[in-house]
Amino acid sequence: MAGATPMAATTPVKVYGPPLSTAVSRVLACLLEKDAPFQLIPVNMAKGEHKSPDYLKIQPFGQVPAFQDESINLFESRAICRYVCDKYASQGYKGLYGTNPLVKASIDQWIEAEGQSFSPPSSLLVFQLVFAPRMKIKQDENVINLNVEKLSKVLDVYEKRLGESRFLAGDEFTLADLSHLPNAQYLVNGTDKGELFNARKNVARWWDEISTRDSWKKVVEMQNSPPA
Repeated sequence: MAGATPMAATTPVKVYGPPLSTAVSRVLACLLEKDAPFQLIPVNMAKGEHKSPDYLKIQPFGQVPAFQDESINLFESRAICRYVCDKYASQGYKGLYGTNPLVKASIDQWIEAEGQSFSPPSSLLVFQLVFAPRMKIKQDENVINLNVEKLSKVLDVYEKRLGESRFLAGDEFTLADLSHLPNAQYLVNGTDKGELFNARKNVARWWDEISTRDSWKKVVEMQNSPPA
């Protein structure tokens, strides 16, 4: 009885990609919340390793993260997070992806809102304000202004929602909240656009609560550590 199951549970999954990637950091936060063993495998994107034939076998679009669990390969960070929550349902923080269909549906709708409404403008802002200067790419003020406006409208919806409940999908922290951490981290702490979050009372309270979770603090430490 004490044989194969514990062994399977302790086999580390593999996550390919740099912690600085918003999609990679989303998966890392999820794994840490679930106390799931993992191995982070660096991918040097500056050298094009994400476009190598071997890498394309596990991530056909040549992006990060790629994810391996023994013979299973997965891509797309939100899908990986759902898989992690289901696989490790009985360990770590058990409420991350809900415990019944109704709760899961509420979580899923806010994950969709993040992917469809929050991520597009916030990702463009992160690129323009954080990564473009590092890559010596000229910033586009029109793109910045347009996406500040778009993100403001999304955060107005969040402000109303977070006045009604502690977190997006209800009164417990879930994958819906976690999914917002990577882009928001860059915008709040790495740009002059933090007021988008801090000027909205409920959003500011929510951000302060989700960004100080131990799992996310560990991810930020990984982002700030030089690669091995």
